[in-house]
Amino acid sequence: MAYDLYVITDREIARGMSHAEIARRALDGGADVVQIRDKFLPCGDLLAAACEVREITRAAGALFIVNDRLDIALASEADGVHLGKDDLPAWYAKRIAPPGFIIGVSVGSVADAVAAESAGAGYVALSPTFPTTSKQDAGPGHGIMVLRGICSSVSLPVIAIGGISPRNVPEVIAAGAEGVAVISSVVGQEDITGAARQMKAIIRNAKAPKNHSC
Repeated sequence: MAYDLYVITDREIARGMSHAEIARRALDGGADVVQIRDKFLPCGDLLAAACEVREITRAAGALFIVNDRLDIALASEADGVHLGKDDLPAWYAKRIAPPGFIIGVSVGSVADAVAAESAGAGYVALSPTFPTTSKQDAGPGHGIMVLRGICSSVSLPVIAIGGISPRNVPEVIAAGAEGVAVISSVVGQEDITGAARQMKAIIRNAKAPKNHSC
């Protein structure tokens, strides 16, 4: 299960583009995971959008995650849900979700990450890793040292989210992150597919074994 390039849809940042079209373009560029995120759509419209993205990700062989809404995730047959600090607790979601359902959890410290692992999380995301403008209430970035501490303290995949750019991806991967979650760096670009392809190449290069000559 790959978490290398984790793309989060955002219609506002994508200048009104639909969630389905954002997902399609990101997947064409090599995204491994697509998360649908929308704080404003009515429940019925969000479910319809989620079902559409579910079909697109299934055809591409990619994971599909729903932000916040466990009900929408289950109804759309998503692979998982991503929970923030103000959402359902991971242990409760784990109790009512079907076997194999992925529960991602936003964390801000080593203690948070360890607790999320104990509660049954499938992955954790340090949010935000760096300062970001994509999420207004994200707060200051936690930084590479916190990311490194989390990566060495849990056995779960760790995702870095918040302020991720082509420039800092190598540093994030070197700290132990399994992958990066992005909004602006891919969804906010004129060429979503090209931006995703560039990001995926940088991640692969950062993960590639380095050959050292004697």
